Amino acid sequence: MSGDHSHNEDQIDCGSRVNDSHKHKDKYKEKEHKHKDHKKDKEREKTRHGNSDYKDFSDKKHRDKEKEKMKHKDGSTDKYKDKHKEKRKDQKMKSLDGKVKKEKENGFASPQHLKSEPEDDFYHSPKHDKSLKRERDDDNDSEFKPKKIKTENDKKVKKRKQEDENMKSKKTKKQKGEVTDGKKKAKKEPEEKWKWWEEERYTDGVKWKFLEHKGPVFAPPYEPLPSHVKFYYDGKQMKLSPEAEEVATFFAKMLDHEYTTKDIFRKNFFKDWRKEMTGEEKAIITDLKKCNFVEMSDYFKAQSEARKAMTKEEKLKIKEENERVLQEYGFCIMDNHKERIANFRIEPPGLFRGRGDHPKMGMLKRRIRPQDIIINCSKDSKHPEPPPGTKWKEVRHDNKVTWLVSWTENIQGSIKYIMLNPSSRIKGEKDWQKYETARRLKKCVDNIRNQYREDWKSKEMRIRQRAVALYFIDKLALRAGNEKEEGETADTVGCCSLRVEHIKLHPESDGQEYVVEFDFLGKDSIRYYNKVPVEKRVFKNLQLFMENKEPDDDLFDRLNTSILNKHLQELMDGLTAKVFRTYNASITLQQQLKQLTNSEENIPAKILSYNRANRAVAILCNHQRAPPKTFEKSMQNLQTKIDAKRDQLSDAKRELKSAKADAKVRKDEKSKKAVETKKKAVQRIEEQLMKLEVQATDREENKQIALGTSKLNYLDPRISVAWCKKWGIPVEKIYNKTQREKFAWAIDMADEDFEF
Repeated sequence: MSGDHSHNEDQIDCGSRVNDSHKHKDKYKEKEHKHKDHKKDKEREKTRHGNSDYKDFSDKKHRDKEKEKMKHKDGSTDKYKDKHKEKRKDQKMKSLDGKVKKEKENGFASPQHLKSEPEDDFYHSPKHDKSLKRERDDDNDSEFKPKKIKTENDKKVKKRKQEDENMKSKKTKKQKGEVTDGKKKAKKEPEEKWKWWEEERYTDGVKWKFLEHKGPVFAPPYEPLPSHVKFYYDGKQMKLSPEAEEVATFFAKMLDHEYTTKDIFRKNFFKDWRKEMTGEEKAIITDLKKCNFVEMSDYFKAQSEARKAMTKEEKLKIKEENERVLQEYGFCIMDNHKERIANFRIEPPGLFRGRGDHPKMGMLKRRIRPQDIIINCSKDSKHPEPPPGTKWKEVRHDNKVTWLVSWTENIQGSIKYIMLNPSSRIKGEKDWQKYETARRLKKCVDNIRNQYREDWKSKEMRIRQRAVALYFIDKLALRAGNEKEEGETADTVGCCSLRVEHIKLHPESDGQEYVVEFDFLGKDSIRYYNKVPVEKRVFKNLQLFMENKEPDDDLFDRLNTSILNKHLQELMDGLTAKVFRTYNASITLQQQLKQLTNSEENIPAKILSYNRANRAVAILCNHQRAPPKTFEKSMQNLQTKIDAKRDQLSDAKRELKSAKADAKVRKDEKSKKAVETKKKAVQRIEEQLMKLEVQATDREENKQIALGTSKLNYLDPRISVAWCKKWGIPVEKIYNKTQREKFAWAIDMADEDFEF
């Protein structure tokens, strides 16, 4: 619908059509005369009552109404018949008015041809606007009102009626699903989600039957530095070859980062940088300390500031280009459904950082090219085209894997993949299956625990070691270990790969008996430190395992993850060490929520209880993090807000006290209302203050705990959804939009009675 049409429609609702009369003046000239004739008919109707009685008629209108109804029942008056005819004409006019309005809403540029009766036409000139307004009011009263009397109350009644008509019009649109605004229509489209969890799953390991995509988006080519940006070696300006210059820029971009101060990082970088230099450059550049990257670093800082200072138009242009690339490469067609791809852009070249004190940090991550890429799609699909002048390493059609693109990176020789978004069917099915396996463990976990307790007394050392390791995996949620990627050399360990140096035995510590002190680097070089009391037989077995061993000897020298996982498969189909982590994390959340949730608390307090339950799980799983660099500053800002809110509350309480005193003296309605208003203001500020204080507590408690990892990977989302539904907490308070898309299956299927 055009802007003009919608404007006309608004004018119809308001009873004013000044613009229409100018646009259609000639076209509807004849109709104006007809409208005048209709007006004369109205005047004739009025004269029946007599000019002298006209005012009295208005006063007696409501009393006569009942009499007229009685007469109508008896059929005893001709006068009412004439009026009834007039009323039917008016009703007919009103219905046709509605018809035309409806046609306008449905997109007609002008009304369809109607009968040439005056009542059927609602287009008119400005000077007839007022008479039409009165006609509409008359329709509602079934009588004519005096022309001269127009009070303030009449205006309010008309205004309310017009608003009611507008509301009815909007409701009708919603019921019929008519959308006049293109933006609203665009918002409605994504609501139709694929409920894959209501369909049957594929068997025999098949992941899909049809897969088509456009392939990856490669990193943009290197752009040489402008001539005014110089590199210096030993105080002298030096022009680098493009290959050496590109690698130098990687270091320059990180110049202010603590990584570039670490010896291992600098050593690895310099070694790989020299591989990219020409023979002449190698001969000159022999010491990294003599290299000056300051101008390069300043240039990239200026570039960063320029990006931040871009105009809205420039930012919008970049956003539109990103959206175009997303629409082209960010989606695939899988089994007749459009699915979002997670990471369709290939990571640009740079310097490897690693986690913790990784021994390979600083090494050069090389640029990935089409000849490194393996494409996976279905045979009957349109295969992705490589960039002009290049070709793919291989094109496969393997429907038993879920990846779309793969390549091998050069640092650790590991295979990298382009996969589907977490909200996709494949990822969702995998999550669902993971949590269902953990729920199956719940049914047999008591038998498994009884079994490993019996195995602590076994005559075979390998069985004892396996049983003690399984106890640690179950009780402490330790990872199995030996899960390093190929080429990984960071000194990280798990349960099966623990060494003697990683534990200390204390027959008594802090008033507890048989305490084991763990201290080792776990996944991602995160330190695991814990002092935990264990059962006496476990303690005695550990003493036995440590006898006659050096600190760097394996604690469980007759066990590895393969042996452990094989044993777990015998205990339950699909059982692995990770299933224990998932089970213990989910069951802990459910128990903590039952203990911590108070039905009398408000929503912010309940959310704090949820985060505390989540934190208990994160501590169990050792999901730690370093405090954010901006933590102190953000806490100061939050404290400033709290202090300001407390001052505001003091002022509000003072005003309330003053209002109460004033009300005691005056004892009128106005002062009583003022007291109520001040009371509400105090309550509102108290709630706001409480929210800020809860937020501060939550941040402080979560300073070194990463809640996200457990929430997204180890906690059955149905537990959280059920909790939200039970206590009336919006799911949006627990899961953001991306997370809600990931867990759409759980939100749809879990009710408030769900039990893990």
